[in-house]
Amino acid sequence: MGYLVAGVVMGPFTPGYVGDTSLAMQFAEIGVILLMFGVGLKFSLADLWAVKGVAIPGALVQMTSATLLGFGVGTLMGMGAAESLMLGFSLSVASTVVLLRALEERGLVKTENGRICVGWLVIEDIAIVLGIVLLPALAGAASGESASTMGTLSALGLTIGKIAIFVALMLFVGARVFPWLIVQVAHLKSRELLSLGTLTLALGIAWVAYELFDASFALGAFLAGVVLNGTKFTHRIAEDSLPLRDTFAVLFFVSVGMLFNPMTLWEEPIGVLAVVAIIMVGKTAAALAITTLYKLPLRTGMLIAASLAQIGEFSFVLAGMGVTLGLLTTETYNLILASALISIGLNPLLFRLAGAISDSATPTAATKAPSP
Repeated sequence: MGYLVAGVVMGPFTPGYVGDTSLAMQFAEIGVILLMFGVGLKFSLADLWAVKGVAIPGALVQMTSATLLGFGVGTLMGMGAAESLMLGFSLSVASTVVLLRALEERGLVKTENGRICVGWLVIEDIAIVLGIVLLPALAGAASGESASTMGTLSALGLTIGKIAIFVALMLFVGARVFPWLIVQVAHLKSRELLSLGTLTLALGIAWVAYELFDASFALGAFLAGVVLNGTKFTHRIAEDSLPLRDTFAVLFFVSVGMLFNPMTLWEEPIGVLAVVAIIMVGKTAAALAITTLYKLPLRTGMLIAASLAQIGEFSFVLAGMGVTLGLLTTETYNLILASALISIGLNPLLFRLAGAISDSATPTAATKAPSP
């Protein structure tokens, strides 16, 4: 909350010093890349494959639920169909930074629950990338321009194909080349050179994923970490990159605060409450429903629900594209930003509430013997 408030103070909507918002967002993107790279270092393909049965349907159900709820709220607020759909879709994806920071602070990344959350996040990331491809077609339909269905499908198919090629290259080529490259750098016995080489690798692969394969920075960085998992220098790489990851993750929260216009809370209080309810109640209920359907323990369901009951960087990307394409008004964009800030601020409290509920519902392992 301190970093969020600092961002609001430095933002263009409050008096006094105004920071460089665009530069802050670029730093925030680097934070997302480094954070996903660090998580990838702790994950193996087996970890991800083991949770696919829950992560894939869970992510799709939760995203669909949030999109439909957002569509309904937007319609009730008088928005058009395209803007309402865009609002819901922007609310459907959780923040990578918030989720991973919460898991890391609680030591849950390598647990079964943590693996489900990260797998869920990866599926959301891929779905958002595919959704971004469809945005221009949606914008054309909303403005009355005829959009070729065949052209839209071919663009979507091309993007899926590019992402598949990138993943295959990383798993079959990168998994052999990059670990060997890092070992060669490590043999030079320069700690600074190893840190620099690791950073270059993470940022370089993330850029290649985005620029050449239409994937996201986060997905590219995550796979870069995954292919380096299991090398004898994995622990050292993760340890060396930790200070940079923490620094840039902090800048993410500052950048969110800088985007926020506090007057939105005064001008649209009902709209803000409705959107926050979708994020923190609707998405939570959807996550609990899918985990209950799969008969996962209550503690697991509560943890997953709390982890994903917020929005962040990808929501800003989608909302920003929506404004650029004419699908979202500035007022709706501010609603999304306000809801992001509130959901991020309340997320730690939701974690505590989830833990308290799961603890109260779980019987104690030992009970006192009855007195004679």
